[in-house]
Amino acid sequence: MRTDNSTMKRTVLVLGASRGIGLAICLQLIKEGHHVIAVARDFSETKLVNPLFIPISLDLSELQSLPSSFQDIQDTHPDIDAVICCAGRGQFGSLEEFSYAQIRALMDLNFISHAYALKTFLPTMKRRKYGHVIFIGSEAALTGRQKGAIYCASKFALRGMAQALREECASSNVHVSIINPGMVKTAFFDKLKIMPGDQEANYLLPEDVAEATSLIMNSRDGTAIDEINLSPLKKHVTFKKHDLS
Repeated sequence: MRTDNSTMKRTVLVLGASRGIGLAICLQLIKEGHHVIAVARDFSETKLVNPLFIPISLDLSELQSLPSSFQDIQDTHPDIDAVICCAGRGQFGSLEEFSYAQIRALMDLNFISHAYALKTFLPTMKRRKYGHVIFIGSEAALTGRQKGAIYCASKFALRGMAQALREECASSNVHVSIINPGMVKTAFFDKLKIMPGDQEANYLLPEDVAEATSLIMNSRDGTAIDEINLSPLKKHVTFKKHDLS
């Protein structure tokens, strides 16, 4: 059984890897010497060239093609022993402001795509009696907020799946964890009406979340880090000026 996780070199599948938290996680993994299989829709703006980094362009919102695409990745990289699920986007508003298609699209990307991925990769980790699954959730998975019914639901779903898989996988020595960050200073807020405050204590950095994933993956085999909640020291939400009325 493997116990010295701090020196073990893994092959890690990262979903949502082209920017923000996902890219920061990739950089942290590469720094530690792990091989990274990075999945995202578009890597055109990702200026990362490294022999440990293998980008795969895949639109995770296209559910019909995901089973075969994930199986192709599994066949090409059978040594994957960790999956980090951080693909997703934000969309906020009252429930009646969402179209039926928008409700489905947000749930498909933020939740269903990760369930599809784990259906493919988790059985192999169970058979090997080793692996890590890490979900990047959100503080929205902890408490429902107004204007966030669908987004919160997608993150609550991730958290519920993480808790259930934690129980399901323990006997197979597969570690399942979820990280719930507060507001992280990324392009996530580019198309939203809100953003974190300007002070450094008002936001997290993607690297903060990446360090939390490293803590989980380097923990001793006999321990389980079920959940990490990360928050800015001083929470502050700013409304963008052009959206004020």
